[in-house]
Amino acid sequence: MKPVRLAILGLGTVGGGALKLLQENAAEIRRRTGREIQITHVGTRRPRPDLNLPESVKQSANLMDIVRQPDVDVVVEVMGGIHPAYEIIMEAMKHGKHIVTANKALLAEHGNELFKAADEHHVQIAFEAAVAGGIPIIKVIREGLAANKIDWLAGIINGTGNFILTEMSEKGRAFADVLQEAQELGYAEADPTFDVEGIDAAHKLTILASCAFGIPLQFDKVYTEGITKVTAQDVKYAEELGYRIKHLGIARRLDKGIELRVHPTLIPEEELIANVNGVKNAVLVQANAVGPTLYYGAGAGAGPTASAVVADVIDIVRDIIYTEDGAGTIPQLAFEALSDLNILSSDEMTTGYYLRLNAEDKMGVLADVTTILSRAGISIDAIMQQPRLKDLIPIVILTDPIVESKMNAAITQIQALPVIHGEIVRIRLELLDN
Repeated sequence: MKPVRLAILGLGTVGGGALKLLQENAAEIRRRTGREIQITHVGTRRPRPDLNLPESVKQSANLMDIVRQPDVDVVVEVMGGIHPAYEIIMEAMKHGKHIVTANKALLAEHGNELFKAADEHHVQIAFEAAVAGGIPIIKVIREGLAANKIDWLAGIINGTGNFILTEMSEKGRAFADVLQEAQELGYAEADPTFDVEGIDAAHKLTILASCAFGIPLQFDKVYTEGITKVTAQDVKYAEELGYRIKHLGIARRLDKGIELRVHPTLIPEEELIANVNGVKNAVLVQANAVGPTLYYGAGAGAGPTASAVVADVIDIVRDIIYTEDGAGTIPQLAFEALSDLNILSSDEMTTGYYLRLNAEDKMGVLADVTTILSRAGISIDAIMQQPRLKDLIPIVILTDPIVESKMNAAITQIQALPVIHGEIVRIRLELLDN
């Protein structure tokens, strides 16, 4: 049986890791597939003699030319970015090449067009490595939970943000201080915007939600809030109330539509996902038959991400062998037909809230605040007055779930009280129990 021929585009952390894994585990992979996987091309900006590749492997910076070659069956795209990756993948599929990619931004923003083209050309786009690194969460949702109706999922899906919040929690450090360390350690880029502003997590949530609910990819409809405004003070107060602050991506199916949101979130400290620390990732999935299941592991890095890339290659090789055209038997986004379900706006989202306000030490302040909340139909779950800071008293309030539009209106009224100073801090709260 002739080998399946592979081109790897990009030899950075992930591409280099995939190349190493394919070489080190070649015998084991062949036992799993029954066929040799042969690397015929690598796409690099400059020759890499340090890789000690066989002379049969051609190295080139002309990626468009590589994907047109007849001795390529599968293209592994691990160079990142939207352009020229989009154009290169489209060209590859026109020439009948299957695609393996770790490119979450590309899929979240242009996946609908890419998957449509894949179907037209009878090829696959495999993308396990695009979400949560080495955790096989895409396979879990597409296959392992296929008998279930998924109600919601919540994930820590950005390791950089989780590292920062963990350090703030365990050591009481300031956000800016931990961010600098994360950059020095290589967890955060020189420009950390995608990580700390939630964009990376929103890309991943877009993909997870599409596979979970059978909806088109809709990155532009994800409510996205980063962690830059989370303070050590709020982390401390939350813990005094029995909660941890984590940066979550949440997708929830409701009667009126789908919630897609990424934001800092208070979670009860006894929840397993609240105790996922450092750069680790975790995804909690609530499904109607199996109930809650949690998936935990390394969300980034050469080894974990390469593991997902190579697993996708193996799946495609099996499909090439055992299906008529190699296009596979599992729909690209888990459903044969996608549903155009309503995506709720931020005003329509429902969640509990942590509120912190700094008030003058005067009679009647709490009464005024609680009256505003009561009139808005907002129930208070807990209230805590903190020791005086300078001339003001921090007041922390936890509320029961309420639609966001009502909370927005109440916060506007509280903010207008003359005894309230500075901006009211608002962090959403999830019990993750239903």
